[in-house]
Amino acid sequence: MTKHLLIGQTLSYSGNPFSSAWEEVSHHSSRGAVLIDGDTIAAVGEADDLRCAHPDVPVTDYGDALITAGFVDAHMHYPQTGIIASWGKQLIDWLNTYTFPEESRFHDLAYAEEVAGRTLDLALAHGTTTLTSFCTIHPESVDAFFGAATARGMAVVAGKTCMDRNAPDTLRDTAQSAYDDSKRLLEKWHGVGRNTYAITPRFSPTSTPEQLEALGALWAKHPDCLMQTHLSEQLPEIEWVKSLFPECRDYLDTYERFGLLGKGGLYGHAIHLTEREIARLSEVGASVVHCPTSNTFIGSGLFDLMGLAQSTIRIGLATDTGGGSNFSMLRTMATAYEIAQLRGVAVHPSQLMWLATEGSASALHMSGQIGHLGIGAKADITVIDLASTPVITQRSARANDIWDALFPTIMMGDDRAIRDVWVAGRAV
Repeated sequence: MTKHLLIGQTLSYSGNPFSSAWEEVSHHSSRGAVLIDGDTIAAVGEADDLRCAHPDVPVTDYGDALITAGFVDAHMHYPQTGIIASWGKQLIDWLNTYTFPEESRFHDLAYAEEVAGRTLDLALAHGTTTLTSFCTIHPESVDAFFGAATARGMAVVAGKTCMDRNAPDTLRDTAQSAYDDSKRLLEKWHGVGRNTYAITPRFSPTSTPEQLEALGALWAKHPDCLMQTHLSEQLPEIEWVKSLFPECRDYLDTYERFGLLGKGGLYGHAIHLTEREIARLSEVGASVVHCPTSNTFIGSGLFDLMGLAQSTIRIGLATDTGGGSNFSMLRTMATAYEIAQLRGVAVHPSQLMWLATEGSASALHMSGQIGHLGIGAKADITVIDLASTPVITQRSARANDIWDALFPTIMMGDDRAIRDVWVAGRAV
């Protein structure tokens, strides 16, 4: 198999910097190296040692650039790429005004393929090597996304979005068709190449109890799939859920009673959680996904990152494109930092980088496979220029350590900071 040696600064993790001292689990080398063997990371160490051990292997020397695991976006909507940064609405109005009209176009396979390809290429340009995406109700939208990811060698998670009420006629399925379509699509794509299927009710308000029950039954038959949805994003949404499900204890209960709460569940946003909801999510080992740029853009609220990090709930990080206003996980980390500051906590750069890589991989139950700069992981790698713009350059020049050098790029970086990207051992 083809080997390749990447040299530069390296950043890797041996544990969770939210539950352990970040100094103990974050590992930086000022002159490190990563050995790629085929599509896999074979070694991570000091550059001189690996060069001596593998003298005949081709070398790419990135100088002072930082070699990290590729970013993992744990929640987004690829069909909303075309409407990113649409003005002036909160959640429900935003869906009706922008999202639903655009998603109605995805019955057209050619259009879905065009947008899927554009989305994945934009993600790669921003250093993101894995996307977790909602599709639309149209099976064509799922085929387009998985097909585009397969062509690029990317690991992705996706599923047909299911809605049988409170949506336009062009975007409604039924309980039976949601079950049948989802079953056929997961049998076609789940576990094929680097594809993972996620059973995908959009959120409780757009699914009848019958549809939620059908999707819960499907998940019970295919527990190796993931399940993704939305939870407690905005206060008016929570009140709407209460009116639609008066018999339920809380928002999470609208999923729990239909078999849609479990270890493989991915619950996007999760801002306004009750104590019971936090306890149940923690008890079952579920994942919540922080979508900071979306939460500020749509005015949803302030996610309690540090509070939830004290539980056993897995936490991922995500752009939530197109409610989120940027494809960049750097910008997403910056907004996560700003939201935590509003809650009185300064999140350390090591914790932010972990969230965007290892944390999101853990939320997707793919620890050690993606988002990890370590032996045996797929060689999905992002190389970051720590002096990509004049303002970042002058600030990083004053840095006393790697964190002081990296933080300006987290706060002010964009796609210009992405020096190179490798997917499954191939430079893209």
